Amino acid sequence: MSDIDPNKLIRIARENGTTTVAEPLDLGARVRALRKARDWTLEQAAQQAGLARSTLSKIENGQMSPTYDALKKLAIGLEISVPQLFTPPSTDQVNGRMAVTRNGEEASKITTTYEHALLAESLTQKKMLPYRARVRARSMDDFDGWIRHDGEEFLYVLTGQVRLYTEFYEPVDLKRGDSAYYDAAMGHNVVSISADDATILWVTSLSRN
Repeated sequence: MSDIDPNKLIRIARENGTTTVAEPLDLGARVRALRKARDWTLEQAAQQAGLARSTLSKIENGQMSPTYDALKKLAIGLEISVPQLFTPPSTDQVNGRMAVTRNGEEASKITTTYEHALLAESLTQKKMLPYRARVRARSMDDFDGWIRHDGEEFLYVLTGQVRLYTEFYEPVDLKRGDSAYYDAAMGHNVVSISADDATILWVTSLSRN
């Protein structure tokens, strides 16, 4: 099979509306960056892509121009589309933000039903809100109706057992290691069904206009 023409590939992608593209990048450097972003060795990446290690090494070092078949294997192995191999990452995808929250140093928010320990509180404009919660509620009577808010929510049980009540489903009992993901606009409440208060990890997505 003949070598791939990056300019033709970019033009086809643009015409099909499959991606927003810029000028072609150094393919070898792009593949190396994608591999390292996944913390893969050459051997691991080659195995994922179904290529020989020596072939991948030559591609990364610009010593060979891969065929379209090899590019397809690379894209599948890296879990991206072929045009993305020639597309620079968006500038807002890598901004270097990071926050470390030490155990016991979390910002706290206490209500009659939960004790929230807010995590990554120092970061502003977050796209998700992670927090650990001690579940004090023991029945639906402890709440003033359903809790509802924008976004989606992930719940993971750290200790004890909880019962997840939702507006459109039967209650679900969850024990340590169990999790649930649900639409947070749907009414929901969580109660502890353990002898002691249960603890859970909650991650809520935040809506952005």
